[in-house]
Amino acid sequence: MMKPLPSLDLLKTFVVVAQRLNFTRAADALNVTQGAVSRQIAGLEAHLGYALFVRQPRGLALTPNGALLLAPLQLALAQITEALERSGAQSGTLRVKCPTCVMRWILPRVIRLQNERPELVIEVTAAVSHGVEFNAEQFDAAIVFGEAPVKGVSSHHLFDEVMTPVCAPGFLTDWGSRVPTPDDLADTTLLHPTRDRRDWLRWLQAYGYRGLPSAKAQHFDTLDLAISSAMQGLGVTIGDLSLIEEDLRAQRLVTPFSLCVPSGAAYYLIYPERPEASRALREFAQWLEGEAAQTRGSLEKYLKAA
Repeated sequence: MMKPLPSLDLLKTFVVVAQRLNFTRAADALNVTQGAVSRQIAGLEAHLGYALFVRQPRGLALTPNGALLLAPLQLALAQITEALERSGAQSGTLRVKCPTCVMRWILPRVIRLQNERPELVIEVTAAVSHGVEFNAEQFDAAIVFGEAPVKGVSSHHLFDEVMTPVCAPGFLTDWGSRVPTPDDLADTTLLHPTRDRRDWLRWLQAYGYRGLPSAKAQHFDTLDLAISSAMQGLGVTIGDLSLIEEDLRAQRLVTPFSLCVPSGAAYYLIYPERPEASRALREFAQWLEGEAAQTRGSLEKYLKAA
């Protein structure tokens, strides 16, 4: 009697781990914990009755059985993904993965687009991770952050990350009419969108400071949480100008300093490289590029003042 097939989730996890040969990096790609990945691989090995990986001091290595399994599974998952993409294209639904920080920029625009084009259904999924595995995740497209993707995907540059401190308008009242400097932050709670404080430190270094002006700090796992806290008047955070364009226009946030610092990273819309993308996906990409161009244009006054 044939043994039942393992679950698709277990097979996806195996492929992601085999591509990286590292549980931690695989967990980051799958947006789960390292322990969850390790347990899934152990469960798959128990189901199959043989080891897939050899644990080594600096990572993993595929066993002969694991190596034999990898290529057929990669092909099978690619075929499943392609079939799902065709099915999604037939239904007119576009499934787009976005990091949480981009949601404040893209969600109002997608809702407006769907009001104008009710025949185009777009499902936006927020995720803490900034990447996507099209072979393991059922998305038609994704917005990613970092360096320009080069392999296996079509890529559309949206905007560069440009950082500057932002706060609720009430903070400007406390500082009076003079032009503030980082010294004015000495008694202010600094809201850090990353645990390593790199965004604040990068901006301060560009200003000529070598450390943080305030010992008061709160740390967040996402930029969106830090921005929301700043809007509540809980402190000053570092914000990406493009992502907070609407908040600046509505005066929910203000920029107390003129210095804006490019981080060198950018946001891109990507989707699997295919001989021909669906019409809905092409239209969405073209529309999103237009929205990003408008955002870049509306922020020129901040960049010119820098």
